[in-house]
Amino acid sequence: MLTLLAKRVIPCLDVDKGRVVKGIHFKDIRDAGDPVELAKHYSDDGADELVFLDITASEEHRGTMVEVVRSVARAIDIPFTVGGGIRGIEDARAILLAGADKVSINTAAVKNPSIVTELKDIFGRQCVVVAIDAKSSIGNDGPFYEVYIYGGKRATGIDAVEWAKRVESLGAGELLLTSIDRDGTKDGYDLGLTARVCDAVNIPVIASGGAGSPEHMLELFRRTGADAALAASIFHYGEYTVRDVKIYLKENGIEVRIC
Repeated sequence: MLTLLAKRVIPCLDVDKGRVVKGIHFKDIRDAGDPVELAKHYSDDGADELVFLDITASEEHRGTMVEVVRSVARAIDIPFTVGGGIRGIEDARAILLAGADKVSINTAAVKNPSIVTELKDIFGRQCVVVAIDAKSSIGNDGPFYEVYIYGGKRATGIDAVEWAKRVESLGAGELLLTSIDRDGTKDGYDLGLTARVCDAVNIPVIASGGAGSPEHMLELFRRTGADAALAASIFHYGEYTVRDVKIYLKENGIEVRIC
């Protein structure tokens, strides 16, 4: 008998200077609350996992806020991924020792792809999430999705689909795929980008950027191979709860866990 894996609904905490914030297209940042309080709320509300991203750590060339990570980890009982400012093995070790289950890298992976393999060899593939921040662009061969680093501020010229395949081969256990074009817009996920990446790899893909309603998550799961839907704005500002979204998905034929 075929057992379908449950799709995951994951709130995201974008953290800057110890506060959860949210913007549009990685800009126009506004406050959204205390990370520990929000994390506990989402854990209690039935979130499958939590993603914590220190959004200015790489740009400011500093490490992730380990004490905030530790406080969040103590407040929740769900898997917890942390990214932002992880530059090497010792940074990753510190984050995992602080209570994270997985580490997410973007800028460090682009600058030094071998770090993906090093992390996999030391901590296991299941701990290694490669974040891909992508934006539609025009290259010499036509339109493509371009990888950005340093919190979406620097273009790399790298094709996001090809990069996804490469980091899988290097040892990534999961991808966190964010559409910069859709980030914070609430216009729905970039289904074209997500579908292309999902079709190109055999590891789980978390889709991010653009969630504005439960309908957008339903569309994501029906039309792409995404394993998880990540959202921030719709949860942080009380438009929907995680439980609301999961009930809607369940009623529309998507397998999810409802506690």
